[in-house]
Amino acid sequence: MFKALVLEQVEKQTKASIQQLEDSALPETDVVVKVDYSSLNYKDGLAITGKGKIVRQFPMVPGIDLAGQVESSHDPRFASGDKVVLTGWGVGEGHWGGMAEKASLKADWLVALPDGLSAKQAMIIGTAGFTAMLCVQALVDAGITPESGEVLVTGASGGVGSVAVCLLAQLGYQVAAVTGRVEQNSQLLTDLGASRVIDRAEFAEAARPLEKQLWAGAVDTVGSNMLAKVLAQIDYNGAVAACGLAGGFDLPTTVMPFILRNVSLLGIDSVNCPSAKRVKAWQRLSELLPDSYYQQACTEVSLEQVPEYAEAITNGQVTGRVVIKL
Repeated sequence: MFKALVLEQVEKQTKASIQQLEDSALPETDVVVKVDYSSLNYKDGLAITGKGKIVRQFPMVPGIDLAGQVESSHDPRFASGDKVVLTGWGVGEGHWGGMAEKASLKADWLVALPDGLSAKQAMIIGTAGFTAMLCVQALVDAGITPESGEVLVTGASGGVGSVAVCLLAQLGYQVAAVTGRVEQNSQLLTDLGASRVIDRAEFAEAARPLEKQLWAGAVDTVGSNMLAKVLAQIDYNGAVAACGLAGGFDLPTTVMPFILRNVSLLGIDSVNCPSAKRVKAWQRLSELLPDSYYQQACTEVSLEQVPEYAEAITNGQVTGRVVIKL
């Protein structure tokens, strides 16, 4: 038997309940993981409350992230006792996820937890931190170096943006962090390594096709008008890693930055990211993130508390990360 948070549909309403399930209820896949920690992301909150059409089939165990130890494996790459981490792959949406004491998963989805990184630390990082690492690595691969100039991070106080600020600073970049709540977030962003903090209002005016060149590169989590503005301000041969659409999925820009300044727009997807790239990203996260990163605002909750926190996170009432101890 194992305990799980189970989502069911009752009269077209999503209902969440804690249930004791037989091991035989688990989906049949390659590896059974004893989950030590999961985390509560905004997407999880939408799934649990039913405020977003995240879950594609019911009943469903939510949780897009998990970390734990292998209990049993039919795949030679993993053995009982191996420590693993999982993010993405549609887990918690189309396949039972991490908000349970056990999860049955495909071996291809799992990454060995790097030495020196605990399950709880992996969940403090979670999908957000993993995505940030992919963005930073994309800029590095595009040839953007600390000597190239200042790098901009939009949505810097969010999950992806805050980790991106920290990673870039650890690699020696000068980081300009954009936030809509300067007074609240300036100290946090400075502590994470931002060289300066910029009010989002400075990017409110509609972008011209080309503007003054200000940034060697950028990590954009916002999309829409913000991304258009950033592209117009990127230096010649610069690059933007785009991973979010908090501001909208449209992109009201022109070809000018691309054909006159040789700017690269790098799309970042963390859900179906290939295994080899995942392994490299998790290894770099374990090496780069300082101990101080894990001392940021983080709330540890039980499985029973998750529905309450899911409601709060969708109402914008949660600060920092929420990790779930299984």
